[in-house]
Amino acid sequence: MTTATTVREAVVRLLRDTGMTTVFGNPGSTELRMFRDWPDDFTYVLGLQESVAVGMAAGHALGTRRAAFVGLHSAGGTGHALGAVFNAFRDRVPLVIVAGQQARSLLRLRPFLGADEPALFPRPYVKYARQPERAEDVPAVLAEAYRIAMTPPRGPVFVSVPEDDWDRPAEPVTPRTLHSGFTADPAALDALAARLETCVRPALVVGPGVDDEDALEPVRALAERIRAGVWISPLSGRSGFPESHPLFQGFLPPVARQLSASLAPYDVVVALGAPVFTYHVADDGGPPLAPGTELFHLDCDPGQAAWLPTGTSIVTTLRPALERLTGLLKTAADREPPPPRPAPPPARAGGHITPELLFDLLHARLPRERVLVEEAPSHRDTLHARVPVASSGGFLTTGSGALGWGLPLAVGRALADRRRVVCVVGDGSALFSVQALWTAARHTAPVTYVLVDNGGYGAVRALGRRIGIAPVPGTDITGIDFTALAQSFGCPAARAEHPGELPDALDHALGRGDDAGPFLLHVVVTGGTATLYETRAG
Repeated sequence: MTTATTVREAVVRLLRDTGMTTVFGNPGSTELRMFRDWPDDFTYVLGLQESVAVGMAAGHALGTRRAAFVGLHSAGGTGHALGAVFNAFRDRVPLVIVAGQQARSLLRLRPFLGADEPALFPRPYVKYARQPERAEDVPAVLAEAYRIAMTPPRGPVFVSVPEDDWDRPAEPVTPRTLHSGFTADPAALDALAARLETCVRPALVVGPGVDDEDALEPVRALAERIRAGVWISPLSGRSGFPESHPLFQGFLPPVARQLSASLAPYDVVVALGAPVFTYHVADDGGPPLAPGTELFHLDCDPGQAAWLPTGTSIVTTLRPALERLTGLLKTAADREPPPPRPAPPPARAGGHITPELLFDLLHARLPRERVLVEEAPSHRDTLHARVPVASSGGFLTTGSGALGWGLPLAVGRALADRRRVVCVVGDGSALFSVQALWTAARHTAPVTYVLVDNGGYGAVRALGRRIGIAPVPGTDITGIDFTALAQSFGCPAARAEHPGELPDALDHALGRGDDAGPFLLHVVVTGGTATLYETRAG
């Protein structure tokens, strides 16, 4: 007599078949039955808060380019995680999120820890959300959710599973192959190629979709063929073009009038995997683009294409479209390329550490292929200017702005391939998810944290100054010993507050091998250039 397969056994088999054997989470009572006879080939990565678990899973997914599995606890745990789920949705990170739910026999009684309408709770920031109608449906629903998470545009999905489902019988799910790439109507690409042949001054706007689809090389080939200036879309969560390339022009500002002015010199702009018009500051700007600038938009998201306020959208995944488009074009040998982006002047060492000095020294020591994670909003412009990113997948941040993403993202990314990651994080951002240091230490994740301490929420202060509000209450953070805090989580740490200490401190922090665990360098900074909200105000 054969024993029936349980829901738990069928789900474990599905996770193994899809490569999701590293599980991120924070377990609670409604998930316990999922862990019965936990398989030896699975790794459970504990986050001490649910948003930390989601952030770590996101880093792992970006590193492996596969969906990551996250286990959350019912309504409360899902609620804690939603800021990170929002980031994953906006940044197109494929996550399969399973939340525990109280037993089906108790749901009509509105039990303790029960989630009311669980499939509605995480919306609209998931691609798919369900609580299966029957226990035996759980494996098939999870398999469908996984395929949706991995279909462009990729993103998080959510399944609520009542706790008594795990021991019920269910049929295993047969593995399926889903080829999800698709390309544009050839006539649309022919028309775009014809326009690029006749334009005078083209530009490309590169968004996070380029990195997500691993399309940096096709973008480079297109830019070089048509001699286009290349910009990164506003507040992009990733890079998609080598920033040391002579065609690279910089980063578009998240302010309507300034964005329009940046693109005004071009007669044709081609946006690739980019929302383009991401604004953070209202300035009563006019039309999205200046008269005479024509926009073409290539992206895999039909919703993004429908929302775009101007231009011609072509719904497509990027690699096949770019390869066909580039093949249709002749090399624009007679077109004058745009002038290279000017390099900033070297920082001078004075009586205190400035962000410019810190990032110059960091750039000199950062290996070319090292992954850089950033969550230091006050210093993002300065970092971009002085630490150019050269490789696909070499830069990760939040493109959506919910703080607490960087520390756990770096942990998950480091665990994906066990190569050392460098994470530049502000003091304010770090305090949203400082618990991630505990997980980094327990799993010896090779992460070097450079914590930039300017004493508070500098970006919020800058926004306040822009609109005439100063001082802004609640923006000062003082009295925290980040070195001791990191050490209490098991993460070695050091502090630098004088320029003379910084070179040796960075050498020590960055020189740790990939087989060593995390290290945090607490750097106290003063002054430096203003943030983007002030330097680009107009």
